[in-house]
Amino acid sequence: MTLKKQDNQLLVIAHLSQLLDYVTGFGGLIVPLILWASNKDRVLEMDEHGKAILNFQISMLIYCIIAVPMILLFGFGILMMIAIGIMAFVFPIVNAVKASNGEEPYYPLSLKII
Repeated sequence: MTLKKQDNQLLVIAHLSQLLDYVTGFGGLIVPLILWASNKDRVLEMDEHGKAILNFQISMLIYCIIAVPMILLFGFGILMMIAIGIMAFVFPIVNAVKASNGEEPYYPLSLKII
């Protein structure tokens, strides 16, 4: 068994990599997945942070899929999309700060999928 090293900078990068969706249109799920899969056994707390990130990204995707028909049927789906967009921007930043301070991640409305 190898010893895990503490690497808060990598945890911060993993959280902030979710913001790639706003820059490139994709990557907000792929890059954290790659970082988590390649470092979960080598970096202390990467497994916990990676699972939280992936659960949050998958949850936001599910909420977006639900919001699209709500736009067409009821009109308040637009408000849902705005709320999802704000949450998907703010919480990765908040959790990156938490990760740099050695705290546990917290993503509200995140489904426990992984």
